Amino acid sequence: MSILAGKSALVLGASHGIGLAIAKAMTAAGAEVIVAARSIDALKKIAFELNGRFLPLDLTSSESIEAAAEAVGAVDVLVNVAGINLRKRFEEYSQAEIAAIFQSNLFGPMYLTQQIGRNMIKRNAGGKIINVGSLTSLVGIPYISIYGSSKGAVAEWTRCLAAEWGRYNIQVNCIAPGFILTDLNRAMWQDEALQEWLKHSQPVPRLGTPEDISPIAVYLASSHSDYMTGQVLAVDGGHSATSMWPLVLDRK
Repeated sequence: MSILAGKSALVLGASHGIGLAIAKAMTAAGAEVIVAARSIDALKKIAFELNGRFLPLDLTSSESIEAAAEAVGAVDVLVNVAGINLRKRFEEYSQAEIAAIFQSNLFGPMYLTQQIGRNMIKRNAGGKIINVGSLTSLVGIPYISIYGSSKGAVAEWTRCLAAEWGRYNIQVNCIAPGFILTDLNRAMWQDEALQEWLKHSQPVPRLGTPEDISPIAVYLASSHSDYMTGQVLAVDGGHSATSMWPLVLDRK
């Protein structure tokens, strides 16, 4: 299905994981995709495979963000896939670590969205902003309080921006992935105790994959979602919506 035919999309964090899966899915749906990240060598290869463009982008640098926005100009879709994490006890985080997490997960994407959004508004043809939050946009989890705070802020920013930019026919939504297996957390999920816990903690008893997230992004980028804005969509195997317990009633 070419439901994004004729559309242009800028996808952040497209060098791996969820960002890469979204870039591939949007290309398959007919969009002209521009991939952006800091990993230039990986981006060049991905852009070649997708027959798209690539942009170097460092979300910790205002100059890099401004240069990327100027190079892109107006696009139909912006996908903010950005996230760094550091698992620690709350009292052990340094101010530098807190600042780095918020810069990459929230402040950088906000500044880029300002730049891209201005172009969308000026063009007067509407647009789509898709933020990628986290399960921690919805629930609290130990030892990732700073990451969770930044992703909680992404969810509220999504709602407020949707209210503000609706008049310009710009829809702003957020995807909240659950436990998704990527290269960044693969080592952690080798723990058999964690695997066993997950099996009994949610209705879909498995880890998610980036390909579980990408179809939702395609939908949110398409005209099929024109009447949806300000939403935080959990794609998490039911983790945030349910509570599992040991009782099992056998079917007779």
